Amino acid sequence: WAWNCKLNKDILNEQIDTFKKMSFGGFHMHSRIGMSTPYLKDEFMELIKFCTQKAEQENMLAYLYDEDRWPSGSAGGYVTKTHKYRQRYLIFSQNNREHFSLDEAINNSKDYLLAVFDVVLNEKGELKSYQTISENDTAIGTKWYAYVHTHDESPWHNNQTYVDTLNKEAIDEFIKITYEAYQSAVGDKFDKIIPSIFTDEPQCKPKIPLSFADSTDDAQLPWSFSLPKGFSDKYGYDICGYLPELIWNLSDNKISTARYHFHDYICDTFTECFADNCGDWCKNHNLLLAGHVMGEETLNSQTVSLGEAMRSYRAFGIPGIDMLCNWLELTTAKQCQSAVHQYGREAMLAELYGVTNWDFDFRGHKFQGDWLAALGVTVRVPHLSWVSMAGEAKRDYPASISYQSPWHTEYRYIEDHFARLNTALTRGKPVVKLAVIHPIESYWINFGPSENTFDIREQIDKKFSDITKWLLFGTVDFDFISEALLPAQIKNTDKTLCVGEMEYNAVIVPDCMTLRRSTLEILEKFQSSGGKVIFAGNCPKYIDAVDCKDAEVLYSKSIVVPYDKISVLNAVSEIRTISIKNSDGSPTNNLVYNMREDNSCKWLFIAHASLDEYNRHDYRENTLSQNIRIYIDGEYTPKLYNTLDGNICEIAHTHQNGQ
Repeated sequence: WAWNCKLNKDILNEQIDTFKKMSFGGFHMHSRIGMSTPYLKDEFMELIKFCTQKAEQENMLAYLYDEDRWPSGSAGGYVTKTHKYRQRYLIFSQNNREHFSLDEAINNSKDYLLAVFDVVLNEKGELKSYQTISENDTAIGTKWYAYVHTHDESPWHNNQTYVDTLNKEAIDEFIKITYEAYQSAVGDKFDKIIPSIFTDEPQCKPKIPLSFADSTDDAQLPWSFSLPKGFSDKYGYDICGYLPELIWNLSDNKISTARYHFHDYICDTFTECFADNCGDWCKNHNLLLAGHVMGEETLNSQTVSLGEAMRSYRAFGIPGIDMLCNWLELTTAKQCQSAVHQYGREAMLAELYGVTNWDFDFRGHKFQGDWLAALGVTVRVPHLSWVSMAGEAKRDYPASISYQSPWHTEYRYIEDHFARLNTALTRGKPVVKLAVIHPIESYWINFGPSENTFDIREQIDKKFSDITKWLLFGTVDFDFISEALLPAQIKNTDKTLCVGEMEYNAVIVPDCMTLRRSTLEILEKFQSSGGKVIFAGNCPKYIDAVDCKDAEVLYSKSIVVPYDKISVLNAVSEIRTISIKNSDGSPTNNLVYNMREDNSCKWLFIAHASLDEYNRHDYRENTLSQNIRIYIDGEYTPKLYNTLDGNICEIAHTHQNGQ
C-alpha cells in the first residue's frame, strides 16, 4: 500500500517472494494506490501485468482491487469528475438555503429545493399533521425545507466526491473506467490466474435521523434524482409528498408504510445499481465479484449504510465480510455464510487482522481465523502487507504481515493450518437444518427520531444479536433468511423448506413486528405440509408494514415460545446435530462449529468464539485446554485431523443411543 513510494518491479518482485515464503494459500494483490498520480495509468497497468505474470510463474493467484482507497465506486475521482454521477442526499432542514434549478443541481452540483412542508408535532413529538406548501407560504407549525444536496468534494476522493450508488449510469461509468481497463490489460488471465475483482465497502450516503423530534438540526437521507420516478413506478405513489413520515413517527403508534417502502427502495436500488451491476459484469467476463459492503454488523449499521447486507450478496461470486480490530461479530459472519449456503457459492471471504496493532500475536491470528472459519470463511484476506513504511504507513492499520514484522518467516505455521482446514471446509455440503427469518425490516419501521425510537431500535438489535449467540453457542447451526430474497430462492415447502441449495426442517420467526406477505404465504405452506414453524415472542402485527391480523392464523397453529435462550433452544432440540458439554456436565457457551457432509462422511470443526469484551487481545482463556464431551448424531468412527502438523490419528470415542 504505497501512498508516497513509487512502485517498481524489483520491489514488487521482492514482496511476492516474501509472500511465497510465508506460504499464503493465494496471492491477494490490493492495487490500493492513489489514482490521481500520473504514473497510475500506463505504468500502473504495466505493474498489474507484472504482478499477474509473477503470480503465474509462482503458481499463485492475483485478485484485482477496484478502487484506490475505499469505498469503491468513484474510481479515485475519475467517475465523479462528471457532476451528474456524484452522490446526492436529502437534507431536511429548517434553514432556507440558497438553491438552484434542477439542471444546475444535476450538472453543477448545486442545491435543489425538492419540497417545503408545514409540520405540526404533538406533545410527544409525533406527527399531528403535515402538508406541502410553497416556499413563500407561512407555516402553521414549523417550516421544513427538503433539499437535494451533492456530496462535498474531498481529498479522500482526490478532490472529487463519492459516487451516486443509486444511479446505474454512474456505476456503468465506474465499471468502464476500472473493470474494462483491467480487462484490456490482463483480460486474458481472467478465470485463470485472476479469479476475481475485489470491491470494498460500497455504500449509500448514511441515514442520519433527528436526535430529538423538536430538534433544529438537519436530518439526512440518501437520494438520487432518479428516485421519485423509480419509487413511483414501484409503489404507485409520489414519495415526495410523504417525506415527513421518513423523519418523524406518526401519532397513535401508527406505522408509516411510506417509511418502510423508502428503506426497501433504497436497498433494492443500491443492490441493483451497484452489486448486481458489478456482479453481472464479472460473471459475463469469467470473473467472480468478491469483497464486502459497508455496515454489515448490526441492524442499525445496515439500515444506515445500505438497507440490508444480505440482499447484496446474491451478486457476489465470493461473498465477503470485513473483521477489523479483532472484533467478534457473529451476526456479520452468519449473514454472509447464510447467503453462501443458499446460493451454493464455493467460497466465503473475510478481510481480517486489520487494526490489531504490532502486539497481535499468533494466538490472536489463529483465534480470529478459527472462529471465522467455523462460520464459513475459506478465502482469507490478511490485512495487510506494505510495500513501504514511509510517511503515515507505519501508523496505518498495523501490523504489516510481511518483512516489517520480525515473525514473518514463521508465519507459515498459521497459514499452513488454515490451508489444511479450508481444504476440509470447502468439501461437501453444509449440514444446517434450521432457518431464522432476518428481522431487518422490523427495524426499518422504527427508524425515526432517537428520542422516540432509540429504545425500541436498541431492543430489536439486541434480540438480533441474542438469538444469533443463543443458537451458535448452543451448538445449533442455522441460516438467516432474507425476506426480500426468499421468493426467488424458494423451491418447495414439502416437509423441508428448500431455499436455494439448502433444505431446512424448521424455521424461527424471531419476534418480528412485520413480515412480508410472500414470507407469510411460504411459511403457511411449509407448516401445512408438516414443517416446523416456531414463533419466538409475539405475533407480527403488520404485513408489509400495514396493520393486519393475517399472521394470527399461522401463529395459532405454530409452536410459540417466549423470547429467551432456554425456550428457543428447547424448541429446536429435535433438530440438533451435535451438542457439547463441559467436564462438569454443563453446556459449553463459548464454542461454535462447522459441519459438512462429504459423501459418506462428515467433517466437523469446532472453534472458540468468545473474548473478554474489554480486553480483546487477552487470549489466555482461549489457549488453555478445555475438557469437553462432544455428542454427534449417528454412529461414526471419528478421526482427528491435526491441522497444525498435518497428522491424522484415532480419537477416543464410544457409541451410545444412536450417537
